[in-house]
Amino acid sequence: MALIEVEQLSKTYRDGATETRAVQGVSFQIHEGEFVAIMGPSGSGKSTILHIMGFLDTPTGGIYRFEGKHVRHYSDKERAHVRNRKMGFVFQAFNLLPRTTVYENVKLPLFYSDVPESEWDARVRSAIASVNLSHRAEYDTTRLSGGEKQRAAIARALVMNPPLIFADEPTGNLDSKSGAVVMETLQKLNEAHGRTIILITHETLTAEHAGRILHVRDGKIEVDIHVAQRRTAHSHEFSK
Repeated sequence: MALIEVEQLSKTYRDGATETRAVQGVSFQIHEGEFVAIMGPSGSGKSTILHIMGFLDTPTGGIYRFEGKHVRHYSDKERAHVRNRKMGFVFQAFNLLPRTTVYENVKLPLFYSDVPESEWDARVRSAIASVNLSHRAEYDTTRLSGGEKQRAAIARALVMNPPLIFADEPTGNLDSKSGAVVMETLQKLNEAHGRTIILITHETLTAEHAGRILHVRDGKIEVDIHVAQRRTAHSHEFSK
């Protein structure tokens, strides 16, 4: 059974008489342990697809199943539980609380959980260590570099130990060096810890860290290809 199943998914936004078809008849599956990049230009619909998969938005047509269950059959309480326990989110803008430490930011999701408070400290420190930020745990987030802020955001996404991480343009505000470190961190979470990673990006070099790339344009999937296959195809072209 696939972790995520999408069939003919669509999303239309309406503003008075104006309609914007952000997603148009998209179909794909994602299995546990995959690292998938959804890639496309600005306005292509890729972030809308992520928001639907992450229960942050609802489709206007088609089918979305998470763990085999149709999204329409989840109650609001069940959706909140899935977001808190099974999904972690990393965004381009970091979304860290100002005038608080890395430790305090990473701890935040635990306040909305049923995890015993006696486990909080161990969970927080483990998440921070997993992104190599233990030496910054007590730093105010305003003192961090851009790359460190994003790694702190990843640690916060990990503190509930979710099997699935959504990363929406995680390198968009970073220089190339810091972006590479962030992508290496996500790769490690996928390869060494088996987490499913779904990455949204418009950057080819960032997408190539994934094992599979879905190219989206005008709300439709143009190409669904495994990176290894694409690299092989490129090597054949080069050898001709």
